[in-house]
Amino acid sequence: MTEPAPDSAATSAAAAARHADRYGRKPPVRRLWLLVALGVGVLVAGLAVAFLGFQKYGPKAIETEQLGYVVDDDSTLTVRMKVTRDSPQQAVVCFVRAMDRDGAEVGRREVLVPGSDSTSVQVTTTVKSSARASAGDIYGCTEQVPGYLRVE
Repeated sequence: MTEPAPDSAATSAAAAARHADRYGRKPPVRRLWLLVALGVGVLVAGLAVAFLGFQKYGPKAIETEQLGYVVDDDSTLTVRMKVTRDSPQQAVVCFVRAMDRDGAEVGRREVLVPGSDSTSVQVTTTVKSSARASAGDIYGCTEQVPGYLRVE
């Protein structure tokens, strides 16, 4: 004797019941909430990484470029640099270093770059060193000019 063909709706309902018995039931709303929360977390983390990357590697208010240096003698180094500022009327101070062969700092000088009409200016400075320098380096620049360097 042959049995009648099972109803496809009944078959899928029975399969779903067996699946639920075997693996348990999770409401689809709970999975959706988890996906939304995970998506928001990934988005916030991505924005945080982009912000930090822009802060570190984005354009700066003061950019410097070393144009060259000359070792004058055992205790003197001359450094040429180009300073580009967003607000050229504001004075900035740059820190220039003399480095020995091993990369150790053997001299340092604070250089006042007064305000001007041009966004980019070239500056030449002399750094006194405690030993023979083999390289010059621009450590950085800031708009916070110390009182003893201000010209008013």
